[in-house]
Amino acid sequence: MGSTDVGVIGAGIVGLATAYALVERGVSVSVYERGVPGQGQSGGESRIFRHVHDDPRLVALAKRSRSIWEEWAQRFGTEMVSGDGVVAMGPSAEQRLSVVENVGDIPVRRIGADELHDWLPILADVDAVAVLDERGGSIRTTTAIAALTAALADRLVADEVLAVRSTPVGTLEVRAGGAAAEHDSVIVCAGRGTAGLARGMGLALPVRQGAHVRLTYDVRGKPPSTLACLLYSGGIVGETVAYAAAVQGNRRYAVGLSDHVDALTAERWTRGPSSTRRAHHRLRRARPAGLDPKPVDVRHCWVTELPWGSDGLAVWTLDNAFFVAGHNLFKHAPALGHALAAAATGDGLAKELRPSTQLGGTSS
Repeated sequence: MGSTDVGVIGAGIVGLATAYALVERGVSVSVYERGVPGQGQSGGESRIFRHVHDDPRLVALAKRSRSIWEEWAQRFGTEMVSGDGVVAMGPSAEQRLSVVENVGDIPVRRIGADELHDWLPILADVDAVAVLDERGGSIRTTTAIAALTAALADRLVADEVLAVRSTPVGTLEVRAGGAAAEHDSVIVCAGRGTAGLARGMGLALPVRQGAHVRLTYDVRGKPPSTLACLLYSGGIVGETVAYAAAVQGNRRYAVGLSDHVDALTAERWTRGPSSTRRAHHRLRRARPAGLDPKPVDVRHCWVTELPWGSDGLAVWTLDNAFFVAGHNLFKHAPALGHALAAAATGDGLAKELRPSTQLGGTSS
């Protein structure tokens, strides 16, 4: 196998976005993926794009990403993020509204019960003030993965990476199952596998691993023309903290909980019918009234969370190898990919992405 300027490990949304940004810079790149691109932690039919965060730096990152999502939509000729908005309810919504307002130039506002029903017709009998993120929406995940995968088809390497190591000549060697190759830089976006590859180079990433589940339900009756994503907390819809996003066409709605089981019990949890049933029962309690009660799809998901917050994000570096870790990254992938491509080609890693800044921390 020949060498390229940069090796990207992992073809989830962050790895694909990073490789695409590198190609835009005219850099030769190899993207290593042991499975089907986008079917690991990036799998599923939808994700929520939101500007609302506790950390203003994440709001700014989301703002940059939203512009790139729109650029991709125009370039690939297909919708990448719905125009249906995101509705946030509960104690954290008001706090996040003020954070977004301070960043500026993002259409986010309070709405009352009448307008809430217009944006979320499946949410019946809820008389509450909510926050609307108008430029938020449901990310067309499979569309994005397919478009980027096609654009990078001749750069994909279907193999499992076992190790990354520095060489005496200043390059980085990627050892895969069937070959080894040297690169000037390596960017590891391997999700659950990132910490292990970092450990092989002597870096200890404080990633907490776990798993959670989300269920998809049919929307009752005719699919509404507008169906916003939903973030809710404080028991408003039966659970402490939960989220939901529409599938393309608004025929279905995926509902998940923000909490998860830790890595010590995750494998048993994904196999054990009793614990899975308990998770499903909690999700049914969180299900908005306008959805059919029987789920039509299930997605069990790995979680890789940093200790300073569920939206935490950081990049560790050593010898021009970059290790990306965090949770809830799909929405940020376009801007994060640009930042990683810049770092790998000599522009330096953005300060806010360094672990010491604790990007995404709830007390930022």
